[in-house]
Amino acid sequence: MATQHDERAAPVPCALTPREERRSDLVDALRDSASVGLGAFPMGVAFGVLVVHSGLEWWWASTFSGVIFAGSLEFLFLGLVLAAAPLASIAVTAFAVNVRHVFYALSFPLHRVRGRLGKAYSTFALTDEAYAVTAGGAGRTFSSRRILGIQAFVHLYWAGGATAGALLGSALPAEVRGLEFAVTALFTVLAIDAVRAGRDVPTPVLALGCALAGRLALPGQMLPAALALFTACLLARYAWTRYTRTPYARTRRGGDHA
Repeated sequence: MATQHDERAAPVPCALTPREERRSDLVDALRDSASVGLGAFPMGVAFGVLVVHSGLEWWWASTFSGVIFAGSLEFLFLGLVLAAAPLASIAVTAFAVNVRHVFYALSFPLHRVRGRLGKAYSTFALTDEAYAVTAGGAGRTFSSRRILGIQAFVHLYWAGGATAGALLGSALPAEVRGLEFAVTALFTVLAIDAVRAGRDVPTPVLALGCALAGRLALPGQMLPAALALFTACLLARYAWTRYTRTPYARTRRGGDHA
């Protein structure tokens, strides 16, 4: 009887209504995007200040950040527009800067986003910040609304910062020191958290070694050299891991040990 009484007294979880689920997903998305927004917003402010100090109207900052939404590419795009660069040069620059998104797509949970319109916006809004939040182990379980909400909030942080910087551009100096380090500091913290969560020490050590090798071998082209070397090392590591897990390799090691 006591057992039956306890079972009856146990609280039964209630399913959320569709409205409550939407609200919960938006709250979670806002919380998830808050940390990366601390880096996106000041960078947007810096971009807005640069736009108005370049002689353009303030609303161009909102247009660029809302339509292009490509972070560092927007800074380069602004210079190309002011220099009246040919479309071919702009296209090549955009490809070189954003080619990393091809690799992002391999682990970004786009399959969880519903609807053609949702997938289209999610592909458009795939930024470094959104990828850092959603590409981890927990991100693979996020709902479609949560993923889209994270990307929309990051978009809002960037566009809002750019608009605020453009509107306040006349009152701010042309060179605001420290803002350019915001995103670097952000991804440094995200990298530390990723190492702590995954406990994969060899990968950051390998990345550091590739960066130092690129700096020493090709000082003027340090970044592409380091990225190419790091990619090659990761592919070699992946191939070696697969080889050591094959039955043939295990049998051979067992025979050598015997």
